[in-house]
Amino acid sequence: MKACFMGLGYIGLPTAIIAAKNGVDVTGVDINSKVVAQTNSGQLHIVEPGLEKLLQEVLNAGTFRATSHPVESDAYFIVVPTPFKGNHQPDISYVENATRMVMPYLKPGDLYVIESTSPVGTTEKMAELIFANRPELKGAIHIAYCPERVLPGNVIYELMNNDRVIGGIDEESSTHAIEFYSHFVKGQLHRTNARTAELCKLTENSSRDVQIAFANELSMICEQAGINVWNLIELANKHPRVNILQPGCGVGGHCIAVDPYFITSAYPKEAKIIASAREINNYKAQWCAERVKNAMLEFELKNSRKPVVAMMGLAFKPNIDDLRESPSKRITTEVLQSKNNADILVVEPNIKEHNVFKLTPYKEAYENADIVVFLTAHNEFKSLEWRDDKVILDFCGIFKK
Repeated sequence: MKACFMGLGYIGLPTAIIAAKNGVDVTGVDINSKVVAQTNSGQLHIVEPGLEKLLQEVLNAGTFRATSHPVESDAYFIVVPTPFKGNHQPDISYVENATRMVMPYLKPGDLYVIESTSPVGTTEKMAELIFANRPELKGAIHIAYCPERVLPGNVIYELMNNDRVIGGIDEESSTHAIEFYSHFVKGQLHRTNARTAELCKLTENSSRDVQIAFANELSMICEQAGINVWNLIELANKHPRVNILQPGCGVGGHCIAVDPYFITSAYPKEAKIIASAREINNYKAQWCAERVKNAMLEFELKNSRKPVVAMMGLAFKPNIDDLRESPSKRITTEVLQSKNNADILVVEPNIKEHNVFKLTPYKEAYENADIVVFLTAHNEFKSLEWRDDKVILDFCGIFKK
């Protein structure tokens, strides 16, 4: 079988590589020529443990190659971003553009699958677009939606072992999609329709957002009450039916911080809890930024000099290089903009350089800073020892003090 993956990002590239490792002849397509060249050289443009070795294996085996344009295949997978526009309206233009790119190559019997997180009804819209331009394909190709559900840093295992929800526009489309994913997915493949599969993906991430919002709200309550939130949550979780998550400085990434808006924009009257959770998690980042700025002012008033401040972590979650929608990045930016001549050291051990932030090694930053702000719980930070001579703002539970 020949498969064409449109998009070689955090999901498209690992999925394409794993499919190629499991007997599929894969072409990966990306409009970024640098990504194509780097991928074909056997180097990753993302951070994902174990993936580069697999990439080199499938390149050497001749079962994978990257290009800038689609090629004729038996199956086409749309794995491109779905950001939102102004007022948090979902933008499916990337999905549409990728669909238009593969449209001339489609032939009877082919499989077309959207993996990109999408508003309810997107798969049906793309089917209408395809049939409007290629009416001879109506009833002759198979169209389905199959969202990913993986954790960055553990993508290889989860792509192969997690259950998948697969929703076709008809029963035959679901069957053909299930046949493809069975090449490499060991988890169960759950059959449904396209609209249910689309909302299932949004529901999963909205549920996580609501749970995180509860933990973040607790952390702000505990701050006012003078209670250690980490200790509180540990004790509450001793209840056999309570499982509160850990608080942080907000919510980031291209899933949990984005997907709930796909529901709230379409169903504003009904999605009350989901909308409130988004507000709480966005506010938590602002709350953290204000805490940092207040600490800087207090230090200056007490010591008659500007502080050195270390902002520890830019990624949206621990031990990855992904800065998309990161509250840590947003907080750091706000602190930099209001620094009032203070010396701000920015730390992110998972990236070598950044086009906006000048990066400082984490040990050097920790040693030289008067105020240390832990934003992302990277493993490197957990090797540091508590220092009573520093003002430490621990928003992600490095020390849980």
